[in-house]
Amino acid sequence: DVQLQASGGGLVQAGGSLRLSCAASGFIFEDYIIGWFRQAPGEVREGITSISSDGSTYYKNTVKGRFTISSDNAKNTVYLQMNSLKPEDTAVYYCGALRYRWRLTLPTNRVDYWGKGTLVTVSS
Repeated sequence: DVQLQASGGGLVQAGGSLRLSCAASGFIFEDYIIGWFRQAPGEVREGITSISSDGSTYYKNTVKGRFTISSDNAKNTVYLQMNSLKPEDTAVYYCGALRYRWRLTLPTNRVDYWGKGTLVTVSS
């Protein structure tokens, strides 16, 4: 049974930090890349960052320099460290597993497995 479990969301003031976790089970972690996606109120879900099993990463410009994705392959867990948070980062954050070829574009319709979202609220 494939599962992705995202956690770590919460309420934080602008300029603050949060760390999200995505624990994966039930599939071969090395066969997929893990992406973080977010969906703000009234907006479409978008991919913001990804990490491959070899450690290579991708960041969308809107989060580059503020967010850091990392992984612990032994624990099948991916982390998203979010610093210098802004009110516009407010969204439900999801992790998803995709095939390697989608690591730079992160199309939501190519996600094979989704985790439940975790809400991040950044107050001004």
